[in-house]
Amino acid sequence: MSPALFLVLLLSAGQHGGQGALGCWTSCQRHVQDKALRTQVCQLCVTTGRSDAWVLELGRKPGPLSQAALRSALTDPEWRVRWGALRAQAKVRGHTEPRTLADWVAEAPARDEVLACVTAARAAAHSGQSTASFLKEAGAKGGAAAARVWTHREDIRELLEVEVYSEQAALRGEALAHLATFLGRPPARVLLEAMARRPESADAAAASALLSVAEKQGTSVGRVLLVEAKPPDEALINRLFAVYSGDLEKLQKGLASTDVTERRVTVQSLRRYGPLAQRELERALADTEAQVRRLAARALAESEGLPLMETAGRRIRAEGASLAARRVWLELAATEKSCEPFLLEVAHETGLPADTRGEAVAALADCNGAAGRRFQLLAPLLEDPQGLVRAGAVRALTLPRSSEADAAVAAALEDSAPEVVAAALGVVSQQRQLALGETAVALLGSPHAQVREAAARALERIGRPQHVKPLAQTLQADSVASVRVAAAETLALLGGPFAASALSQAAAKDPDSHVQHVARRGLERLGFRPP
Repeated sequence: MSPALFLVLLLSAGQHGGQGALGCWTSCQRHVQDKALRTQVCQLCVTTGRSDAWVLELGRKPGPLSQAALRSALTDPEWRVRWGALRAQAKVRGHTEPRTLADWVAEAPARDEVLACVTAARAAAHSGQSTASFLKEAGAKGGAAAARVWTHREDIRELLEVEVYSEQAALRGEALAHLATFLGRPPARVLLEAMARRPESADAAAASALLSVAEKQGTSVGRVLLVEAKPPDEALINRLFAVYSGDLEKLQKGLASTDVTERRVTVQSLRRYGPLAQRELERALADTEAQVRRLAARALAESEGLPLMETAGRRIRAEGASLAARRVWLELAATEKSCEPFLLEVAHETGLPADTRGEAVAALADCNGAAGRRFQLLAPLLEDPQGLVRAGAVRALTLPRSSEADAAVAAALEDSAPEVVAAALGVVSQQRQLALGETAVALLGSPHAQVREAAARALERIGRPQHVKPLAQTLQADSVASVRVAAAETLALLGGPFAASALSQAAAKDPDSHVQHVARRGLERLGFRPP
């Protein structure tokens, strides 16, 4: 073997499960004696990474040399190689794979009996069936073969348990899944029984195997344990929890990262632990990034073993839940296909706080429901006695735009509740309704700071040069810092000498340090040196 080829094999070792490219190469070299044949089939270990690729290729090459190599492969320590050799023989003989397997098991001499039975157990389990079911249609020897396999069930259990505790992490999960399928028992129960016979020092391997099985089943290891755990298992469960707690402690650092991508990856990793990671997932619900929050919410729903919308409904209606916590579930619900009826149900539920109902109806703007009848669905909520609900309904009018919706937004600009007026200004800004620029300027004089701030921000998108002077006056005279911040940011966008002068004065004299900072940043944006 050339040094370059050895390096490629070494780098590929352990990939694709099983024995990896290096083990595949060694296996191929061991069983294929003819050099020319080796050259043709062993290279598949590198190009495919599959441990059985070379064996299957042998089946396509008739002749005594290939048949000798296939017979030799039936003694390989890797089950995939043995099964691959049988599959290749089945093609040559024109038989089904189960029949070829049954013939081998039934006729295997005593020295190969356990090896043949383990192969049958794993091949059947790999297809998701018991050995008896797999060999049921295997011809005349199917029943005898299945009986012979079951006779050696303790040998098979011992051999597969060895792989569950293998130093190669890639082998553990598959071995546990195969053993559980062979025995017809849940993987968690099979693992707990194996742990009872082994020292705690081996628990990391056991925990890794169960984590892998749960992930392949599309669930979490926490759910698997909760379903299977019984009171007598407490000591063994605690041993597993100790391993998983160490994993979770390491993952907690990722939740505190300033890198959004790392936080997302961390939450995805936490999903594997389900209920065991509830504390960490609850923490992620408060993340500043919407996608992180939604991933955490989905993981919590999965950990509870309930449909997403059912979990969302429970969380939204939970007594004492904060608006921020409820908002996360509303955001997530808006991404689902059944979002429209769900959000409307919450919006109309008068027993819920008005702010929650308002957020529910506002979330309809992000829901892919029946946009054509959106206004008709919102109309009753636009007349709701609660201002926060009306405000949410106005926020949902952003799209699709229509004459009815425009009229409703215009009416909302005159609503008695400041939150409704502020919501209308937000829609006017998003839709760039330039004709309402003067209306926004007039609302800079509102007695409500919430409205004045919304008006200043709306002018960022619908403002014109003639609106600079009233914004400058707001920046100079408004008593609320957040309003002055909004005015300063809008002036920096509209520009002009009058805007620069107002920003310069604010940067030098405003009593609020944040307003000064925003004003200086605005001056830099306009190309001026801050004072």
